[in-house]
Amino acid sequence: MSPATALAPAPSSAGAPAILDIEASGFGRDSYPIEVGYVLADGSSFCSLIRPAHHWTHWDSAAEQVHHIRRETLLVHGRPVPEVAQWLNDQLHGLTLYSDGWAHDYPWLGALYEEAGLVPSFRLDNLRSMLSEREARDWYETKQAVSNELQLTRHRASADARLLQKTILRLRERAA
Repeated sequence: MSPATALAPAPSSAGAPAILDIEASGFGRDSYPIEVGYVLADGSSFCSLIRPAHHWTHWDSAAEQVHHIRRETLLVHGRPVPEVAQWLNDQLHGLTLYSDGWAHDYPWLGALYEEAGLVPSFRLDNLRSMLSEREARDWYETKQAVSNELQLTRHRASADARLLQKTILRLRERAA
């Protein structure tokens, strides 16, 4: 995987938590990761489509309506599972990343690593664990405001990760 697929840091994100997001083939037991993206504390980010393993066949058209990624696109442009898992290990070694959909992202990350025959070199934690009660209460309203300001048009892994990180930063600005 080429470092060229990683994006340069965004200076305004310095000191923020690292965020990971995964798009998947669906939401059931047979679903699997199809895209992974992250944004680090310094604002640098990465996103990759994942070519499904041959036995990963479940496809939910409702999920496709959310992320707008076609299975055919994955077969042509997705990176092999072991390559994506190794890239994540190399780039995220020793870090803790946070996910707002931890209950889904954790099993999908597990499926990625199990298929690759690797173990993650980083930790995935629930984003909620880092929020105060007030921040949790204001989360959805703040996230919507940030999304509107950023004019996000894609529901994709790296864009979602950046939105989550900027939402946390906004909540922290308000608290300061």
